[in-house]
Amino acid sequence: MKESEVAFFSEGAQMSGLLRSPSAGAEAGPAPAIVQGPGWLGLKDAKLYLPYHEALAAAGYHVMIFDYRGFGASGGDRGVLSPQLQLEDLINAVTYLCTRDDVDSDNIGVFGSGGTGGGNAVLLAAADRRVRAAVSQVPVADGTDWLRRMRREHEWYEFLNRLEADRRQRVLTGRGEMVHPREEIMVPTPERRASNVKADVDDRIPSSVPLRSAEAIMAYKPIDVVDQVAPAGLMIIGVADDAVTPTDHAERLYERARSPKKLIMQRHTTHYAAYKQYGDAVIPEMVDWYRAHFDGGAVEVRTGAPAPDRRRLVESPRP
Repeated sequence: MKESEVAFFSEGAQMSGLLRSPSAGAEAGPAPAIVQGPGWLGLKDAKLYLPYHEALAAAGYHVMIFDYRGFGASGGDRGVLSPQLQLEDLINAVTYLCTRDDVDSDNIGVFGSGGTGGGNAVLLAAADRRVRAAVSQVPVADGTDWLRRMRREHEWYEFLNRLEADRRQRVLTGRGEMVHPREEIMVPTPERRASNVKADVDDRIPSSVPLRSAEAIMAYKPIDVVDQVAPAGLMIIGVADDAVTPTDHAERLYERARSPKKLIMQRHTTHYAAYKQYGDAVIPEMVDWYRAHFDGGAVEVRTGAPAPDRRRLVESPRP
């Protein structure tokens, strides 16, 4: 796998990305490309994503991952958490890939993992017909439901009152409350507090964001558009009994999606442990999914009805 730094612009802000490519290089001709925006508060150079990218590059695909506006090395207002802006960044990233001579612009895919990362893959595939295949791992389907489940009933209503007070303050003073995104918007589970899965980038994520970012998350509804993903193929990867991104979010997205679609459910594991525990089983499934939905180029071949829906359970050995 070869890696190079790339840059493009998204609504005036310069974006910083990494392009990971097949070792064969340009002499092999244009290759399909997969775009990825990081997961919740993630950055492009997180080591967590490397096994996925190495496998995809070995299969002959480019993978471009970039920092969203306001994060990492990209420009834009620092620390603004806005899924709508992130979707714009993803669409512009697809356009950038289509300008490259080494990319087969007829075969573009998206990969997203982790909360809004997984949900953003659904949003992009629904919004951009250039995307032929999507893989959404442990996604959020409904931002309001996601934030509510992190809180006890009285905490939820206290949170809503805090948002209302912040709206009033912004109207009267022009300034709103700043909060820690992992403590006061997304409430971390005990596993997240103990996990070092993102330790290599954790110290570079914003420690203070506007509280109003929570309103943008509450308006986040991949479930409302997942039925628009077709004819692109959608693979959804969930974790059974997931305490971080609820399992039924993945299941609801799958149920509402149109064919072709596929659901992989990882059992006897946890949200963060699953990345390493089941990587050897899940990553080849992803590669096969892209291979099945990318074609040979600009010539379209239709062979009849879409492939039937299939489910797969990935299980660990029982003790």
